[in-house]
Amino acid sequence: MTALSAPPQRSPRRRRRLPAWAIVTIVVAGLLACIAALGVVGWIASQALLALGASPPGVGTRIVAPDESKAAQAAASGTGTPGEHDAAAYLAAQPTAYWLTPELDGIDEVQDRVLHLESEARTQSASLAIVVYGLPGRDCGNHSAGGLDEPAYQQWTQKIGDALRTAGDVRKIVVLEPDSLALAPQCGNVDERVSELRDAIERLASINTWIYLDGGHSDWLPPDQMASLIAQVGERDKIRGFATNVSNYQWSYNEFAYAHKVSDALGGSHAIVDSSRNGAGPTGDWCNPPGRLVGEAGGTYGDDVVDTNLWIKPPGESDGACNGGPPAGEWWATGAVGLTREVDPGAAK
Repeated sequence: MTALSAPPQRSPRRRRRLPAWAIVTIVVAGLLACIAALGVVGWIASQALLALGASPPGVGTRIVAPDESKAAQAAASGTGTPGEHDAAAYLAAQPTAYWLTPELDGIDEVQDRVLHLESEARTQSASLAIVVYGLPGRDCGNHSAGGLDEPAYQQWTQKIGDALRTAGDVRKIVVLEPDSLALAPQCGNVDERVSELRDAIERLASINTWIYLDGGHSDWLPPDQMASLIAQVGERDKIRGFATNVSNYQWSYNEFAYAHKVSDALGGSHAIVDSSRNGAGPTGDWCNPPGRLVGEAGGTYGDDVVDTNLWIKPPGESDGACNGGPPAGEWWATGAVGLTREVDPGAAK
């Protein structure tokens, strides 16, 4: 057997020291790599959180009770009778959509307004619901006439969209231009409205933002006609669906049935229903009808088509100068008392 020879021994070498500049370079590069890795991890984590928070509205959804609502302003003013104060305080505490109008929140103010509302949503651990209401020729010259011209409307909605895109962590519900589609056949401007709404959707669409087009209500246009108008707008990949009963008084049961018919005609779409003032149902008069009541709280009902019900029209704000009310959108203390007459005044929190 041949003996294995030992491997040749090498004389030890003296290790060379790296120069100071090289050591500093390596340390800095390592730190930068760690920061970059943390940044990637943070970005991935933030996207995961956004994905988790990006579910559409549903039963249990709670939206902001805005501290700048007209009900809150009326409650804070200290004016009026005790009953009027109690009604205002109760309504101020209820989660309700905030209406963005160019008359109150113009081009220079609207972005800050939305940012403030988003901050409120975080503080209240709630979703934000806004109504965008400023189209050119709004309401066809009726009680809510107004709006912006086309260039100003584009700028205004762009400002709103910019603000929505800053808050990916907040779920935003956007009701886009109530009555715009349902009124269009009567106003003779269907093509114009379709184009305006399509362009507005492009400016408003963003992460965790659920846009609902005007869907009229169950006692207005037939479901097939309403669906046809919505279909002309298109943008199915950027909107959630349509909103019904906004500022009206139809029973929620009828609105759910109507929403299903519109959805079927569209080949499947989602909806939300305004239940803010339908507690006593309709009377055939849409403008400040007497004897009405607030409806079920938002987030109470929902099914496979209707995501949920919400308070979209703020109770206590007038429909227009009719049945004793002030101009559209103004606070009406008498109307607020009537709507809350069966509510415990101590229920405001």
